[in-house]
Amino acid sequence: MSRKKDKRSKHRQATPAAAPGPLDLPISELVGIVERTRTTVLNAEEHAKLAAAISTLQFLITEIQAKQASLGRLRQLLFGARTEKTRDVLAEDANTLAAQSAESGEAGQPQERPRPPGHGRHAAAAYTGAEKVAVPHPTLQGGDTCPGCAQGRVYPSKPSQLVRITGVAPLGARVYSCDRLRCNLCGEIYTASPPAGVGDQKYDATATSMVGLLKYGTGVPFNRIEKLQEGMGIPLPASTQWDLVQAAAQAMAPAHEGLIDQAAQGKVVYNDDTTMKILQLTRQQRAAALADDADQSRTGVFTSGIVSTVEGKQIALFFTGVRHAGENLAAVLAHRAADLPAPIQMCDGLSSNTAGDFETVLSSCLLHSRRKYVEVAESFPEEVRFVLETLREVYRTDARTRDMTAQRRLELHQQESGPRMEVLAKWMQQQFDERKVEPNSTLGDAIHYMQGRWEELTLFLRIPGAPLDSNIVERALKKAILHRKNALFYKTLNGARVGDIFMSLIYTAEINGVAAFDYLVALQLHAGEVAKNPGNWTPWNYQAVLERRNAGPGPPV
Repeated sequence: MSRKKDKRSKHRQATPAAAPGPLDLPISELVGIVERTRTTVLNAEEHAKLAAAISTLQFLITEIQAKQASLGRLRQLLFGARTEKTRDVLAEDANTLAAQSAESGEAGQPQERPRPPGHGRHAAAAYTGAEKVAVPHPTLQGGDTCPGCAQGRVYPSKPSQLVRITGVAPLGARVYSCDRLRCNLCGEIYTASPPAGVGDQKYDATATSMVGLLKYGTGVPFNRIEKLQEGMGIPLPASTQWDLVQAAAQAMAPAHEGLIDQAAQGKVVYNDDTTMKILQLTRQQRAAALADDADQSRTGVFTSGIVSTVEGKQIALFFTGVRHAGENLAAVLAHRAADLPAPIQMCDGLSSNTAGDFETVLSSCLLHSRRKYVEVAESFPEEVRFVLETLREVYRTDARTRDMTAQRRLELHQQESGPRMEVLAKWMQQQFDERKVEPNSTLGDAIHYMQGRWEELTLFLRIPGAPLDSNIVERALKKAILHRKNALFYKTLNGARVGDIFMSLIYTAEINGVAAFDYLVALQLHAGEVAKNPGNWTPWNYQAVLERRNAGPGPPV
């Protein structure tokens, strides 16, 4: 693989405006100078004083705008990001929406979004993991005489279903008391054999899968699981939980490697980072993980998320350590077949996402660029309104392409989104050419950010299948963020690898509509077969493998 070429043009860095020197000028004198401009020409001294006052005012406005943007980002860090929907960012009320609808030829009254069906209620068919109990009629059977009319006969119809949910411990336990008899003469002891299927292992694959799913799938730390189990009268120490998931991760590692091999063949790959903490990370481990040409003084620790789209399936991978997302993506793409074309890579604008030896067709996240405008909406409401409403129409077009082929999607975007993006590009350039926007202002920074990545941001207008944003990998990283929020850290690099294996298998199963618990159980019960042929044990085909295996003699699986 050749070293990746980042063709993004380097936009001019905004330099902060220099603070004007001290201005010892009474406000009354400044007012007098302004009044004299009505009737006479200012002399050189008065002109210099007025110019200095205007320069000071410009500096203050720029500083206030920057402070507002910074405070907005600080509020997001402290209290969480507010919604970035266009109607909320622009504070659109019902009257505004109604007027916009009328202008576009729609109904004059704004229509409320319909509530989703169900509202939290599920039909009995949704409880696929529930125990099924058949309740026969106490007096009637099929073919009996109808007790009501005494003439017809009753026949079976669709049963009436009731759902009753009970509380149980996440991990249950059963104590087998096997009778023991001892001869009072020779001392021989005779012990009853346990029921069939009860082996010597105290914890089976279902117990390990439940611990792994709680810890790495839902973010519940080991110590909280321990407290919960104690409250249910079924103790399970945190140290025992770690022993279980560590052994299971070793057994499931071939399946994880198989997902890496398949992810490398994807047509579209997404990657991004989030910070992580590993307590016991030595200098030797850090140096060994970094490439020879990497900066050995780097101190960061990250969890990289990589999502790959392969033949309609999505594979999610997690890698925790000192390497950035770009370096981890390079390691994955090293498994890519040489005859395949370069994949489309979707990421944000950080250089760490493109670092590494690999070749891709780079696409940048449109929502990251949009967010730059959202941050300055209070200072530049009209300008931001134009950008957000333009991008809103692009996303509305994209929403209509979900069931289309990649080529048909491209044609629709070229027809509808292409003209909109062209207007947006001209508008951005006009802001500078006509001096409507100060290049060093916060709005200028947002425009520079979008202009500098324009080719990557508009890749969806030129290549079939190119995505608009990196939301899919952002959602995947929520698994790692949830773990960081609750467990705070990994203790060792080995612990991080165990977490990566579980998270990758769990989230890949979830995004493909497969029950993660059953998948983890199957991988452990058939670890030997998984190691021989991991490609047959992906979340979307393992059930078919099990069905063929249980059907009897046939080709090996």
